[in-house]
Amino acid sequence: MTEEQHAHRFERGTDGPKVIVVGVDGSDSSLRAAAYAGGLARRQRALLAVVYVKPVMAAGAVLGVPVADTTDEIAEDLVQYIRDAAERVKDIFDVRWEFHTFRGDPYNGLVTAADELKADAVVVGASEQSGHRIIGSVAIRLVKAGRWPVTVVP
Repeated sequence: MTEEQHAHRFERGTDGPKVIVVGVDGSDSSLRAAAYAGGLARRQRALLAVVYVKPVMAAGAVLGVPVADTTDEIAEDLVQYIRDAAERVKDIFDVRWEFHTFRGDPYNGLVTAADELKADAVVVGASEQSGHRIIGSVAIRLVKAGRWPVTVVP
């Protein structure tokens, strides 16, 4: 390969992340992950892709609770929360960000998001559910997938 051909070859993640995906669900650890990912995006001048994964079917659906309305409200609340936070720091920090929603379980939704958005890095909050110590958390599954650098924020 000539030097000119080598110079034009693209490798994701070699010069630092250009797209950082962060999963948010409204939990404290996911909001800490979003803050951490925002700092990374600012320092790297990367795009911060904030992702909320809407569950396909939740326990409430069995009981007749309108799940679609509930998850849409969560997504809207998260967008408003992030917009408010971005507005408060706009004169101090400049971070390019987008909000995306995907459907599915958290793991598969984040994998789809990271693939479609061509993520160079994924940031998630540590699981706050005790059962995940036995079954395995989304964070552990993302790390085991070995497709992106994954940062887990406590």
